Amino acid sequence: MAEPELVGPSSRFYVSQRLRLHYVDWGNADQPTIVLVHGGRDHARNWDDTARVLRRDHHVVAPDLRGHGDSAWAVGGMYALVDYVLDLAQLLDALGDEPVILVGHSLGGAVVLQYAGLFPERVRKAVAIEGLGPSPAIVEKIQAAPAAERMTNWIGAMRKFAARQPRRYDSLEAAVARMREENAFLSEEQARHLTEHGVTRNEDGTFSWKFDNYVRSGSPYGFNASDAYSIWSRIQCPVLLVRGTESWASDPVKDGRIAHVPNARLVNVEGAAHWVHHDRLEVFLEELGKFLTEPG
Repeated sequence: MAEPELVGPSSRFYVSQRLRLHYVDWGNADQPTIVLVHGGRDHARNWDDTARVLRRDHHVVAPDLRGHGDSAWAVGGMYALVDYVLDLAQLLDALGDEPVILVGHSLGGAVVLQYAGLFPERVRKAVAIEGLGPSPAIVEKIQAAPAAERMTNWIGAMRKFAARQPRRYDSLEAAVARMREENAFLSEEQARHLTEHGVTRNEDGTFSWKFDNYVRSGSPYGFNASDAYSIWSRIQCPVLLVRGTESWASDPVKDGRIAHVPNARLVNVEGAAHWVHHDRLEVFLEELGKFLTEPG
């Protein structure tokens, strides 16, 4: 008898920097492990459509980053890239010693590439959907501001976050509508799924997003491109970079960033914006499938 389709993954937890962090496990522990890392203000269950396909031949794991989904919020509200990389390192150590495949979107893509450069022996293949950070032009503009100005702006922003209360929606439908405002490419079904797993129901019957508002904060030091390029240069595994042609993200071939990632190739997906794995799921799965079956 054929194995029935799994309805959903199991929830599990691990610890990093004294934070109780959540991840979902789709089973098949005897198969090669593939870890799916979501982007900012997102959650692990955003990968469900991808995971249901990958689980046929892989042990699929998807973490909620600190401050996101069902993971703990960081005390003090600090969410630096290096903290997320540490959390991923802790998770992979908990999963075992075998090299894994990493797939990340946006912030998750940046985490994946950083980890792959720091621990190249632990990564078989890496995929980053718009995970290279801001374009060189944007980095140059940010860094042009004096350090004192960047620092005072950051302090002001953090004070505003301290006073900011999570928005409350009167109904789940209102939250779904807000989700579709954020990404017009989403179908009603996609938006509802993402919202159902992305909100918590408050005691008064309203709904609020699960993520900590402090995850919106950026570093006053900006994006250190030279450090990122140095770390990327250490990556030893094949890398697939994915970009939506209708996204705000610049083309890494045209702006030169792909030159800093060894063994990397770029796929531009037509008709997709920043969330390529939602906007053009079938195309993404096709490109991902080809990449995973390539030698290397």
